Amino acid sequence: MTEQEIVALGPAFAAYLRRFRGHFGQERTAEHFNAYCRGLLSDLPRKSVEPIALAAGTAVRTLQAFLATARWDHGAARDNLQKHIGAVIADLPTEPMGTVGVIDETSCRKWGDHTPGVQRQYLGCVGKVDNGIVTVHIGVTKGTFQALLDADLFVPESWDADRDRCEQAGIPDDVGHQTKWRLAVDQWLRATGNGVAFDWLTFDEGYGAAVPFLRFLSLVNQQFVAEVPVSFAVRDKAGDPARRADARLTEALARNGKRHRIAHRTVRASFWRAVTASVWVADREHTLVATINEATGETKYFLTNATTASVARVLAVAFRRWTVEHGFRLGKQEAGLLDYEGRDYTGLVRHLTLALLVLGFVATCTERLRGEKPRGYGGTGVPGAEPAVRGHVPSAAGRARRTTHQQRHLLPPDAQRPSRQVPQEAAA
Repeated sequence: MTEQEIVALGPAFAAYLRRFRGHFGQERTAEHFNAYCRGLLSDLPRKSVEPIALAAGTAVRTLQAFLATARWDHGAARDNLQKHIGAVIADLPTEPMGTVGVIDETSCRKWGDHTPGVQRQYLGCVGKVDNGIVTVHIGVTKGTFQALLDADLFVPESWDADRDRCEQAGIPDDVGHQTKWRLAVDQWLRATGNGVAFDWLTFDEGYGAAVPFLRFLSLVNQQFVAEVPVSFAVRDKAGDPARRADARLTEALARNGKRHRIAHRTVRASFWRAVTASVWVADREHTLVATINEATGETKYFLTNATTASVARVLAVAFRRWTVEHGFRLGKQEAGLLDYEGRDYTGLVRHLTLALLVLGFVATCTERLRGEKPRGYGGTGVPGAEPAVRGHVPSAAGRARRTTHQQRHLLPPDAQRPSRQVPQEAAA
């Protein structure tokens, strides 16, 4: 987006935030919600509580309390977002691949040992074991549209074993260690329960290696394409001895397989050779696909329960995983997805939720700027009075104060916007 387009979206953003107003009991809490979301969509270099509070002209402790202790329902706000995205997707034109859900995780380095869930673990953001946190997500894409729908903090076993530490970090007694694939199951259930229908689900080998996860998806009739490790155990037929995926379909077979072109949005198309075989996993028939990249020699193995789907379709779904990786980059760079700095679990989860809400607005507006106008923005672009995105929030003492940073925001204060013109990583 250009700076002019961002500024012009102020009225639409205010209208979008009103969609969630009912989840905040008191008007003052709703004002803090508006200020926080505007801060997440602003040009602040770091979008944690302190810089957002200073830019909004409110006390830092007030916004800290808004995240950690104020009474508002972040779970209901997330559900509201998912229902909204589900309606947007349903209103988009028919697309040959349909709606693809993507399970993935992202990470963030954190110094110290007080942030909930922090420990030395594999962090994809740095490509090695380091001190930080990991969050699990489900995203969705249809055509050019893409959005993140959910976020869960991965709580390591070491934390679950130390409930005193959990209590100090505000982690509830009913929140403990779960494998990442179980978090993914919960997210799938929430999303589908809120009206998001996935034609396909895809994920990397960290989740593809979890056979109970694959079994669950087949039981609920969810088509999937899973990347699996080369050592993944398969059977030629029901009851046959198990053997590795790379023994069932060797690299040599893949190299002589049929050529497939995989289109990418920001880089050149890649070409993969692929070969398939029928295999049995979790007492069900699946299709195993062995692929090799012509240019790099990289090999990948995929498993799908959609046994009648063409190889071209299976590969197209598998390589849609890049959309959630793009969502992570956008979320971290533009919406402060993992910029939370604090020691409270509720505050962290709420920060994640508000970042998802902001990214949902970005997703729908991006689609509209491409030429498709999703429903739910009735009147967007129609002249008339409308609060701007960078509305001012009073300080705790009730005195309005203007900061230097407010003059730099791409989404300006009400006084400047009088008219309404729209202008992966660790194994599960």
